[in-house]
Amino acid sequence: MAIMTADALEFPPDAFQKSDAGDDADFYALPRFVTHIDDAAIAALTSFYRETLPPEGVLLDLMSSWVSHLPADVSYAEVIGHGMNGEELAANPRLGRRFVQDLNRNPRLPLSDWSTDAATICVSIQYLQQPVAVLRELARILRPGRSAAVSFSNRCFPTKAVAIWRALDDAGHARLVTLYLQRAGFVDINTRILCDGTASDPLTVVTGRTPMTPL
Repeated sequence: MAIMTADALEFPPDAFQKSDAGDDADFYALPRFVTHIDDAAIAALTSFYRETLPPEGVLLDLMSSWVSHLPADVSYAEVIGHGMNGEELAANPRLGRRFVQDLNRNPRLPLSDWSTDAATICVSIQYLQQPVAVLRELARILRPGRSAAVSFSNRCFPTKAVAIWRALDDAGHARLVTLYLQRAGFVDINTRILCDGTASDPLTVVTGRTPMTPL
């Protein structure tokens, strides 16, 4: 796929293909107890979560693993974790509930309408082959006026990242995630660079909130 900008983008037919078309469940079958951004980027993300996620709220950590990067000194009513590896989720001490699901096969989340106060996707949006459908599900389960935060870096499993992600640079990724959120019905979408990449891994977060009138 040729390099493109994400401005006014219409997705080409091969936008969400992966170079490794094998079963994602096989790829994630073995647990990976590693972090995918460095310590400084993790600290910046944790600070952002402390600033923006509602204390005592119900959180959904979508595409999670053995760590959620939430501030240790903040309590939440419940943290629900989703991922592709049950061992990783079971090792995450912040999760009160957890479920394994391949969102590329089934983007429908097993959660009730308006049941959560915030949602996060950390350095994983690049693997979704139905990103707008998944984000629409976040809009469905979030209470009106609540936010989703999508963070990303320049690191990934390249064979599992979709083609359109691999074709864009960091700025293009931010515009692409903005477009995903817009098409999913989110409003007040903002991009914030948490780390510019000079002293740590780069890290950007794009946030959007659900309309005050439920979707």
